[in-house]
Amino acid sequence: MPSAESTPASVHEPDLVRPSKDDEIARSGSEFIGGPLGRRALLGTSWWTPVRVIALVAIGVFALGLVQKAPCYDGGWFFGASTQYTHACYSDIPHLYQGRGFADGLVPYFDKLPGDMQYLEYPVLTGVFMEVAAWLTPGSGSIQHQEQWYWMVNAGMLMVCAAIIVVCVSRTHARRPWDGLLVALAPAFALTATINWDLLAVALTASAMLMWARGRSLAFGVLLGLATAAKLYPVFLLGPLFVLCWRAGKWRDFGTALGGAVVSWLVVNVPVMLFAFDGWSKFYTFSQERGVDFGSFWLILAQNSTDPLSTDTVNTLATLLMLLSCAGIAALTLTAPRRPRFAQLAFLIVAAFILTNKVYSPQYVLWMVPLAVLARPKWRDFLIWQACEVAYFLGIWMYLAYTTSGNAHKGLPTDGYHWAIGLHLLGTAYLCAMVLRDILMPERDVVRRAGDDDPSGGVLDGAEDVFVLGPAAHPPRHAAQFDGPQVEWGSEPGANGRSL
Repeated sequence: MPSAESTPASVHEPDLVRPSKDDEIARSGSEFIGGPLGRRALLGTSWWTPVRVIALVAIGVFALGLVQKAPCYDGGWFFGASTQYTHACYSDIPHLYQGRGFADGLVPYFDKLPGDMQYLEYPVLTGVFMEVAAWLTPGSGSIQHQEQWYWMVNAGMLMVCAAIIVVCVSRTHARRPWDGLLVALAPAFALTATINWDLLAVALTASAMLMWARGRSLAFGVLLGLATAAKLYPVFLLGPLFVLCWRAGKWRDFGTALGGAVVSWLVVNVPVMLFAFDGWSKFYTFSQERGVDFGSFWLILAQNSTDPLSTDTVNTLATLLMLLSCAGIAALTLTAPRRPRFAQLAFLIVAAFILTNKVYSPQYVLWMVPLAVLARPKWRDFLIWQACEVAYFLGIWMYLAYTTSGNAHKGLPTDGYHWAIGLHLLGTAYLCAMVLRDILMPERDVVRRAGDDDPSGGVLDGAEDVFVLGPAAHPPRHAAQFDGPQVEWGSEPGANGRSL
């Protein structure tokens, strides 16, 4: 019997999909490092595995994002009202060190804060993350020195989150590890990574997606519950998963995932709810009372109206639009010619929330990047979307520079900022349209064209349909002649969608 060292890697690992071979943009980009990978390349025989390479690339690009913040670190956060905007290097992190009581040793949620914001307005797990960073920040020296340290400590912790994200994305689709390179190289990812603490929730969500892909429903639920304890958006993933499990009849797995999510969320939140309810609820009341803000189409409407809608009206309309989006995604799931992939629906539900919400902070793009890569790992479409997000990133800071520079009017006026918002909305809508096309015409899906069914679907991968509506009960209509690998759909349990 051969030893593990002498056994070819292909015996243990499935054939990998190489973007430099199958994607025209990736093929062109690979010329900078010597061209596409050859068919005789010795894969799996070196320490430099795809996941390790991608993790190192992500750390390097993350470091470039830190360098981009250097003008603010050296003074923009502390001197001059608009400098941090003209250099596009703003971050909430140093400002909230003192503004939310960490510099004074106040306990989040339990101690009242001076000023208008009485309690920390972040979910509990994010508050814990912020507090741990405060413990690691030296308490000596000037307040500027402490804020610089606080940002650096947080940046180090967020870099770990970024590495976890790219590793999880690279491993979620077993045959497509190189797709993680899209996350590692995403310019909007690097530019917004240290604006706020969103990477914590993104890392937990990416880990949850990996666990579901591996068939570990309980671990998925626990991690998703923790992610929801850090940020609200991960809870939306349970909706598409419910409908997918309904179509496939996987009720036990969904119940396990839901139970794990509820229990882990309660474990984090209940202690604070019991002993500091006012502080705990601040995140939810602040989200409800917050008016129309940056980045949303609601802001365009408000700034072009002589009688803007009230906050309560916007809340009602935004909720209604989100519910209609959820209903549309559910109908799509049950009527699509083939059951959509979990990652596709996860991206669509988060994108729907972002498009209908009354605020879009620039770091919210981090929520979508890993899901977009898993849903539509096509370099052209991903880069088009990223270009729109980078334009918005620059637009919001130039707009704030304009509004804070007084009569100098340095930056982007209101009309220009509205165009930046429009680019963000169009870019996100474009990527959603591409994902919708893949769902309605499965032969266009680059993941399924490679011979897979739903590699991020876990128990859903290759499973039969149990409940369908409309055309889903009939064979799929092919939009064009397709000679690529064919996937066995709804075959024996455990088929995992392998090509025939």
